[in-house]
Amino acid sequence: MTHLPPPAEELRFLDAELRQLDARRAQLLTRRAWLVAALQQTGQPSRRWAHPRTPSATAPRPEAAAPSVQNVLLVLGGVLLTLAAAVFTLVSWGDMGTAGRALVLGAVTLATLTAPVALLKRGLRSTAESVTGLGLALTVLDAYALHTAALAGTDGMGYAAAATAVLALIWTAYGLLPVTSALRLPGPCALAAAQFPLLLGALAADAGPYPMAAALLVTAGLDAVALVLLPAGVPRVAAVVGAYGVGGWGVVGAGWLSLTADGPVDASRAASLLLLATAIAVGSALRGPGAGHALGLAITAGLLVVGALGGVARSGLPSQWAVPAHLVVAIALLAAVRLERVPGAMRRGLAWASGAVQALAVLWTLPVVAVVLLGPAGWLGRVWGGAPSDARAAVVVDVPWPPHAAVAPVVPVAVAAVLALVVRGQVWRSRARLGALGLLWATALILPAVLEIPYAVGMLVLGVMTAAALAACRVTAAAAQVTALVLALVTAAGLTLVSLASQSATLVVLSALTTLFAVASWRADVSPFTAPAALVHAAALASASGAAADWPTARTALAVLAVAAAAAVLAARLGESRATVPVEAVGAAVGLLAVALAVTDPPMLALVLALCGVIAAGTALRAGRRPVGYAATALFVLAAWVRLAAWDVGTPEAYTLPVTVPALLVGALRRRRDPQTSSWTAYGAGLAATLLPSLVAAWTDPQWTRPLLLGGAALLVTLLGARHRLRAPLVLGGSVLTLVTLHELAPYVVQVTGALPRWAPPALAGLLLLALGATYEQRIRDVRRVREVLGSME
Repeated sequence: MTHLPPPAEELRFLDAELRQLDARRAQLLTRRAWLVAALQQTGQPSRRWAHPRTPSATAPRPEAAAPSVQNVLLVLGGVLLTLAAAVFTLVSWGDMGTAGRALVLGAVTLATLTAPVALLKRGLRSTAESVTGLGLALTVLDAYALHTAALAGTDGMGYAAAATAVLALIWTAYGLLPVTSALRLPGPCALAAAQFPLLLGALAADAGPYPMAAALLVTAGLDAVALVLLPAGVPRVAAVVGAYGVGGWGVVGAGWLSLTADGPVDASRAASLLLLATAIAVGSALRGPGAGHALGLAITAGLLVVGALGGVARSGLPSQWAVPAHLVVAIALLAAVRLERVPGAMRRGLAWASGAVQALAVLWTLPVVAVVLLGPAGWLGRVWGGAPSDARAAVVVDVPWPPHAAVAPVVPVAVAAVLALVVRGQVWRSRARLGALGLLWATALILPAVLEIPYAVGMLVLGVMTAAALAACRVTAAAAQVTALVLALVTAAGLTLVSLASQSATLVVLSALTTLFAVASWRADVSPFTAPAALVHAAALASASGAAADWPTARTALAVLAVAAAAAVLAARLGESRATVPVEAVGAAVGLLAVALAVTDPPMLALVLALCGVIAAGTALRAGRRPVGYAATALFVLAAWVRLAAWDVGTPEAYTLPVTVPALLVGALRRRRDPQTSSWTAYGAGLAATLLPSLVAAWTDPQWTRPLLLGGAALLVTLLGARHRLRAPLVLGGSVLTLVTLHELAPYVVQVTGALPRWAPPALAGLLLLALGATYEQRIRDVRRVREVLGSME
């Protein structure tokens, strides 16, 4: 709470504060006067501190710096002069004689290239660069003019090749002169011109694709040499761009030639081009500046070696052996990784290149694995259609067999061997072994179909693989345990699909898998996965057994429901285990399956729903599962309703009373435990479940029995509500009683209304309104009194 001082004391406090502020202001003004005097004595302007400028008086800020404006002007001037020279050369060239042409162009070009020397001496470097660009452009126009005037009969492509070579040499020499060595433009321009002579020469000679690719690669090699020799700066950037750009196109062309080679000769020629690119990449990685490019170039070199040697090997082998041939070369690259004299970046790059090729080879085998795993799903549409002849026929139900499947097992075995024998790092060794295990598993999975072994033997192989994977789950390493568990589940799913072709195979396989996963569930660490898997296979076995015994589908639902009951018992025994919730979830799903199987037979459906209610009620007795009791109640009610429907019972009270009575009992028990519970919470739902449907039926019932019974029940409910001062029974019972009474009296009211004159109803309404108006205040008090009475009820 805030306490304010008396006015006199507060006034004294304010006066003291003001005196302190005046003293501080006088001190600051004295210090400011001294500072102004000191600045005037030293000759420094004091106007800046004495009279600060307002924002409006501040000079406007320039939007562009002077050097930027200068560069823009110089570039624009150089471009305009270049355009003018080009127009002169192309348009006005024919109006002058040969001597005049040579004299004009030579004089202009020589003067333009000489001008930067004088500009550099005066320190006008930017202007010199601009004039240099104009001079270099004029040399290009000179070359064009020379071809038009004196060498018009020569081949245009060949002349362009020679001209670009000469221009590259001239610009290089011009940039190396002592008086022009400070210019930055001639070097990059010379490098740009040097990218075209070999390519244009190959085009002029009508060379084939191999010389074209060679020209590109040789040009890239020259760029790499220039990159080593040139100092840091713009020329080196131009060399990098040329080496990567032209070399990239050369590698693409050589790679395409290797892929489309028709025989060993063409493959060898393409391989020589790829090896040339490899030499350029290796040289750039070893001698080039900057360690950032070394790893990428080493990876590129490794991939190029694989493409070159693998392409040669592929040319002499059937097409299906192309990937294994490249894989062998990639594995052989790992020998260079062991050489200590090879630089570290190069070894890492070769290792990455080898790993990339091995990964691509493994991806090449994935279609075969996918066919073996997913192909048997076609048996879902033709269950027990007949045992196939062999393991391949069991998987190619609706999908084609891959053409390269015969050699597919070679790839995962080779890569698994590399992972198991070559990887030595402490961190990667365990991961490599898991990868090798997965690859060997994939090999064993596809071998039965590849070798076309008998159908039964193929299923036996899959069963052994599942058992072995479950046995491997006993290891302590978490990653290995997860890997083995995933392999077991995937193999079991594939085996189940394959077994659908034969009735006996289905029963045997489902029985074996149920047993295997049940035995594996004794280990607590894998039971959250194996126990649900065992229940799923047990439910499938129950369904298959019923179908094999020619049971009706509804009758089979009882066998499936037994699995749900077993799941509930198992969940109760597991207690707080991590497997409890998965087991309960699978049990609920199996129960829904049983209901779906029995839906075509109402009596059996009622029995299944009742049994599901028993299972749910048993589950609700466990601590922490009390809410399941609501599901049990709903199942019991549904079971009763289905049974009544099966008996052709159409009376709504037969459906509502089994709900009302338990609901009212539960409400009474709740109010006994908690007297503060509202009557709407305790009895509202139970009473409405019967009264409202019966009211709807009574309004459409031409007989008098239901209205009479409903009115009597509503009267009894109303009296009980008034006796015990309960709002819900009073309101619901009274409302239903009133509506039933109106319904029964409606015909008589209609008759009386019809017998009266037409003016009588309006007159009676008017009298009623007058009466209400006269006693308005009393009516208001009566309404308030009724509201207070209802409000005092529970």
